Amino acid sequence: MNKGKLLYEGKAKRLYATDDPDLLWLEYKDEATAFDGEKKEPLPGKGALNNAISSHFFALLTAHGVAHHFVKKVDGQSQLVRPVNILPLEVVVRAVAAGSICRRLGLREGWELPRPIVEWYYKDDALKDPLVTEEHIRLLQAAEPEQLQHMRREALRIYDILHPFLQRLGVLLVDFKLEFGINAKGQLIVADEVSPDTCRFWDVGSGQKMDKDRFRQGLGGTLDGYREIWKRLQQTAEGGAECTR
Repeated sequence: MNKGKLLYEGKAKRLYATDDPDLLWLEYKDEATAFDGEKKEPLPGKGALNNAISSHFFALLTAHGVAHHFVKKVDGQSQLVRPVNILPLEVVVRAVAAGSICRRLGLREGWELPRPIVEWYYKDDALKDPLVTEEHIRLLQAAEPEQLQHMRREALRIYDILHPFLQRLGVLLVDFKLEFGINAKGQLIVADEVSPDTCRFWDVGSGQKMDKDRFRQGLGGTLDGYREIWKRLQQTAEGGAECTR
């Protein structure tokens, strides 16, 4: 399998064609960005860590019957994925108050919500990915009502998979972001990544942050947090992914 023409470059990943039209080559970048790219910094080793972590999580989701675009990890920073047409929505599941919900609603960081909630964000860099309601989504024609129901159901199911899995590793799943796309068969499936770039992970005992908030908030040791998550994931074979440092 050979990496071909660059098709797309985002803040954290590059996507290439391959010699198989049913497969794309996804490469994680050694860069950290925050605040819609306003804060940016090279972080050598970050790409390999996110590739390993996300590959492990996708293998875990496979074991639980969740449909997604991931195929396999092919090298340190790259994996093969199925092509999808991404819907212009970010689906965020929150179980503990952190980040923007604290600023918007005046909640105390660390407050455990009575139950996990789902939020929708419209993917538009110029608008800074605003929070939207289901009525806004229909107005923008960003997704059909049945697609929203499917994404909500799958996002909460993924929380029910990841939360106890991580709890056993001493990690609190605070919140996470998912993206969905439509594959060649017309199925709506999970895409993008599941990593410390898209999830908030806190140590259960100390509350130490092990995710991109270390970069956002200038706490230092960003890669140390990512390494700690990968170290803990390697304590279990449940994910089933063959990952190397």
